[in-house]
Amino acid sequence: MTASHAQTALHARGLFLDEFTVGQRWVTAARTITETDLVTFAGWSGDYNPLHTDEEFARSTAFGGRIFHGPGVFSVAIGLESRLGLKDGTALAFLGMNWSLSGPVRIGDTIRVVQTVAEVRPSRSKPDRGVVTFDVEVRNQHDEVCQHGQWLVMFRREDFADRGATQAAAGFRPS
Repeated sequence: MTASHAQTALHARGLFLDEFTVGQRWVTAARTITETDLVTFAGWSGDYNPLHTDEEFARSTAFGGRIFHGPGVFSVAIGLESRLGLKDGTALAFLGMNWSLSGPVRIGDTIRVVQTVAEVRPSRSKPDRGVVTFDVEVRNQHDEVCQHGQWLVMFRREDFADRGATQAAAGFRPS
């Protein structure tokens, strides 16, 4: 383990794999979706579908007006969840997701994320890590689920991080 890895282990504020238990639940702060969010997402994604950018067209759809891009909602959900700090210094990789869009998010809607640990699985081949599966919901101000699914995240195990940090602090340098 390098000195920089040791410093990361010493200063990690996120949770390590073994600190997660099935059923743990977190609710993020809320965030209101704005016109700026929609326009910015359309600009950097290149998705100018009239359902998002043309109010007159969008009024004639089943939604009755413009809606925020589904992937934009997912992006905001990632940001809200990251503010919990669960992954800070301890997550190794976002491995994937199974994701569904179940309701529209409109300009002016306020969303939050509800995240629950569904599974904790230590790696069989690499004992210093494992995977946590989270059940995730994006809910609006009416408590309606707008998007939901599972996120898989690889985390470090604390005993391995502490061992390396202790060795580095003692001046141990693997050959």
